[in-house]
Amino acid sequence: MDLFLDFLLRILLQFQSPSLAFLIGGILIAAAGSKLQIPDAVYQFAVFMLLMRFGLKGGMEIREADLTVVLLPAIAAIALGALIVLVGWLTLARLPGIAREDAIATAGLFGAVSASTLGAAMVVLEAEGIAYEAWVPALYPFMDIPALVLAIVLAGLHKAKSAGATGAVSVRTIIADSLRGAALSARILGLLLGLFTRPERVFESFYDPLFRGLLSVLMLTMGIEAWARLAELRRVAHWYAVYAVVAPLTHGAIAFGIGYLILLATGFSPGGVVLLAILAASSSDISGPPTLRAGIPSANPSAYIGASTSVGTPISIGLCIPLFVALAQIVFEV
Repeated sequence: MDLFLDFLLRILLQFQSPSLAFLIGGILIAAAGSKLQIPDAVYQFAVFMLLMRFGLKGGMEIREADLTVVLLPAIAAIALGALIVLVGWLTLARLPGIAREDAIATAGLFGAVSASTLGAAMVVLEAEGIAYEAWVPALYPFMDIPALVLAIVLAGLHKAKSAGATGAVSVRTIIADSLRGAALSARILGLLLGLFTRPERVFESFYDPLFRGLLSVLMLTMGIEAWARLAELRRVAHWYAVYAVVAPLTHGAIAFGIGYLILLATGFSPGGVVLLAILAASSSDISGPPTLRAGIPSANPSAYIGASTSVGTPISIGLCIPLFVALAQIVFEV
């Protein structure tokens, strides 16, 4: 009982994190009918800064890291992204009232990664003094890209099969289109600049100091949008809401277990295990929606974006982050 109470207290304390507070604040003021809106240009700039900051930091750290240590977590991230899409496709698509394309798009979005959720988790870990390898955030595209591409390929194969056509899906074209997306382009650009140039000075003087403030803007915006999307989600099957609650917790738990095994095998840090779990628990709110809109145009955005933004993201940030941080503190005694 004492262990459970300690675990519960640790979770509750995480809600004092500014990132979580801004998300909840956005939801509350939107629910109260506030007309507050964050200008789209400000939001897009904050997204760009967040992605570039992750990319630059990850690239610089991978450049200095032992690639044999990075290899296993990278393979695990790829496998998790694909597994989440396949499990979602095999379960959600079989529930009543769920269109196959909508189910695949939803699974793709939950297999992809939320940069803002990852950023919030990093802030919480730093506040708790839990160490993690600085290259771990660079695992973002290793999970994100395979999940989105696999979802688009599965939807294309389903469409071709339904139409009785063959050879209708070009995997090479799908991958190229996905990589050209604005969010993934910024993320990959930052990663390459960090790997092959010396951006330390501009990183330390510009990107890093603005990180926390811009993240709070993103969290507030996401809270407001989550409430707005909730109305759209009510118009589609309620199974999406159930999936959006269960999926982040399930995916994060699986990734936490895999991360624990990697820790035993390679000395992966406890913070790295938590970030891997959060990567899996999150659902894409930046790169995923526009990629899936273009790649699966027949899917209903109210279903997959509503499930992710209005339910999945608040669950991953508000529950999964404190849950897995508390679990790491108990399991690893950090």
